[in-house]
Amino acid sequence: MAQPEAVIDSAAPEMSTIYIMGKRYEVPKGLTIMRALEYSGYRLVRGAGCRGGFCGACGTVFRTQGDYRLKVGLACQTVVEEGMHLTQIPFYPANKALYNLEELKPNLATLVQLYPELPRCVGCNTCTKACPQGLDVMDYMAKAMRGDIAKVAGISFDCIMCGLCASRCPAEEVQYNVAILARRLYSRYIAPPAGHLAERVREIEGRKYDQELDRMANMSIDELKELYNTRDIES
Repeated sequence: MAQPEAVIDSAAPEMSTIYIMGKRYEVPKGLTIMRALEYSGYRLVRGAGCRGGFCGACGTVFRTQGDYRLKVGLACQTVVEEGMHLTQIPFYPANKALYNLEELKPNLATLVQLYPELPRCVGCNTCTKACPQGLDVMDYMAKAMRGDIAKVAGISFDCIMCGLCASRCPAEEVQYNVAILARRLYSRYIAPPAGHLAERVREIEGRKYDQELDRMANMSIDELKELYNTRDIES
């Protein structure tokens, strides 16, 4: 992280003392860790994505005052506390298998071949406690050890790949990479074909939407914004 000039918010009435990578800063109360980092002058060139808790790019490890335990969370979702010590985890160097999905079979042997550490899970539930999405990570790892690809895919569907589960695992599992492998296997080999998707592809190939796309391509930015803001939203 580079450190540009600090952005000062003089209107903040109450301040908290936090420690970013060991250095003391005063930041307004109520800021998220991400906003506190930026308030303190850090420019987040890595470890900052959607800022809405969806992309998993801003994993953070921190400790709160009076508590010896290390905690993890997303910087864009976690609010700073007085005396908090923190540092970012913009990338977690966990094991990531390389594979050709077309050459794999959707079974336990594939999971273990690509992630031989899988059976080492001790069921401690630390991964579940670390998950900012509230997923039952230990449960889907148990399903993975039984080769239940569909269950792993379903339980882990909302995984945002932040890697915080792996960062806390005493067995050095890479839960999120096991999960995305299972979701890919499920999508490629187990899930039934999506009829509506096939129909939409046929429509596109038949150039059904060309006229509408051409109209949008010639719109101004304001017209596009208006179209976006008034779009039909699926409930």
